[in-house]
Amino acid sequence: MAISLFDMLKIGIGPSSSHTVGPMAAARRFARGLEKDGLLPDVARVHIQLFGSLGATGKGHGTGPAVLMGLEGHQPDRIDPAMLAPRVADIRDEERLNLCGKHVIEFIEARDLVYHRKASLPYHPNGMRFSASDGSGNLMIERTYYSVGGGFVVDDSAAGADRIVEDQTPLPYPFKTAAALIEQCDTHGLSIADIMLANEQVWRSESAIREGILTIWAVMQECVQNGIRHEGTLPGGLKVKRRAASLYALLMSADRKDLISPSLSAMDWVNLYALAVNEENAAGGRMVTAPTNGAAGIIPAVLHYYWHWCPEADEDGIVRFLLTAAAIGILFKENASISGAEVGCQGEVGSACAMAAAGLAASTGGTTRQIENAAEIGMEHHLGLTCDPVGGLVQVPCIERNAVGAVQAINAAVMALRGNGEHCVSLDKVIRTMRETGRDMLDKYKETSRGGLAVNVIEC
Repeated sequence: MAISLFDMLKIGIGPSSSHTVGPMAAARRFARGLEKDGLLPDVARVHIQLFGSLGATGKGHGTGPAVLMGLEGHQPDRIDPAMLAPRVADIRDEERLNLCGKHVIEFIEARDLVYHRKASLPYHPNGMRFSASDGSGNLMIERTYYSVGGGFVVDDSAAGADRIVEDQTPLPYPFKTAAALIEQCDTHGLSIADIMLANEQVWRSESAIREGILTIWAVMQECVQNGIRHEGTLPGGLKVKRRAASLYALLMSADRKDLISPSLSAMDWVNLYALAVNEENAAGGRMVTAPTNGAAGIIPAVLHYYWHWCPEADEDGIVRFLLTAAAIGILFKENASISGAEVGCQGEVGSACAMAAAGLAASTGGTTRQIENAAEIGMEHHLGLTCDPVGGLVQVPCIERNAVGAVQAINAAVMALRGNGEHCVSLDKVIRTMRETGRDMLDKYKETSRGGLAVNVIEC
């Protein structure tokens, strides 16, 4: 089993990695499969069924449009977000879909795209079933896929092993637990970032890895700037106003008397960075799943804090930060889940907080055990966090939750760096607890919008 940094941190579009990025990838895989098997010219109809969380909140999360774009051959990391809405409107008006961009079929959305609000598939809450029929109505092929969080997609062949990625490339420094990771560091005299860098080189060169990481950082910076620049109201029925632009104007003004304390001014900026990213996410903009879109603002916000507020910040530190954060994310992916539909928001915001805390600790000179401690603190205080998006939209409480999580990540790193790395609760135990807590959590608190704030807040 092998998971890359570029699996954990993907460039995609909002508003949800499991509801938008994953379904787009799955739909494209289905359509490309038809083409590969020589079936594409005979397809007359495609039928899509969305189950579990995808069926319950897919309309608010943009799952339908994402599926349509995937069927037409688009990829989450390459699609222009600005073309998505107009193209979907054309598909609906014309009732025509261009499979793989090569074969036009009739497509009536009300007939061919079904949201099962209460039905689920047995394997994972985010289930999708695609089928293709010929002109006589004969079933040609049917495939089931699962979007298991962070844009990861598996099919029926991987059922029962959703944390397993198909890539079986042997790694020079394999690890599955935090304890094993620390042992690798101690045995070989390497940092966590060094371990990740060596492992990444089974797929690409060191220069390509660095270039890819800095591209991720550039997309995060662009996302923040887009969030600061855009004003208005977010799409959906909640009429949530974007705040990043006005907050930026306030922070850039000369009058600072409205701040609680001058010493807390950095926190204002961290809040701004996180809000900007998640407002862009809610609007369907381009961002990095880190490790999911619902928690996409935390790592960029903490990275911006490092870049602007840490005296010795440089690009090498950015690289160390993201290599280390990815290592921690892999531990959550392998041993628990990063899917809100499976374990609640503890799996999304909690994992992102732990990753960001570890990355900040690493980029500012923390030891291996201090880094592990930072990640543990970041996750421990998100245990039990529910995923209850109001109106099925990644807006309330998701946007503010990222700002709070980013500040907590910085505090977790600070607390760990003030200690010597010794602590009572290990990261492995916290990850195991998160998994068990998610298993015990009622489904209504796991991205179904049938519990918590989603039923107690009718409108904003």
